[in-house]
Amino acid sequence: MRAALYARVSTLDQEPENQLLELRAYAALRGWQVREYVDHGVSGARESRPALDALVRDAKRRRFDVLVVWRLDRLGRNLRHLVLLLDELQATGVDFVTLGEGIDTSTPAGRLQLHILSAMAEFERARIPVLTDVSVTQTIAPKNIRGGRVGPRRHRRWKPRPSPSRHPRSHSYGVPP
Repeated sequence: MRAALYARVSTLDQEPENQLLELRAYAALRGWQVREYVDHGVSGARESRPALDALVRDAKRRRFDVLVVWRLDRLGRNLRHLVLLLDELQATGVDFVTLGEGIDTSTPAGRLQLHILSAMAEFERARIPVLTDVSVTQTIAPKNIRGGRVGPRRHRRWKPRPSPSRHPRSHSYGVPP
């Protein structure tokens, strides 16, 4: 079996070697041929990463049969992106294994875990508009806010008008000071 090992570190001063050692040992125990993909200094929140993009291209070309990662958060921190990526891999016939969480989609239990993750992501996506509507209703309605200018307001300064008795022309009208 051909395996893709994916490792990622967030900063350039970190080394992915600890991840790769465990991934290589796992693949060696199973007698798998290994192809490594490593992203150095790239955040897991980014959907586009050089090694991950190459991995997806190679998956579409069927250059490996299983993707192995050290932990799920090494593949990505955004659940929606993770689910889409894993669905894309599954559609090309690539299994997924994570050592940290023990997910292995080549087994029924592993597929169940992946489906639960997908269901949670879908549930979160469905809740966002509802929560936004509730938040707007609770915030705006009680305050009777109807719109208006956004941002800092310029305050009009009150300028006192001179009283008639102090006005320069007041003497001409016979008003005493």
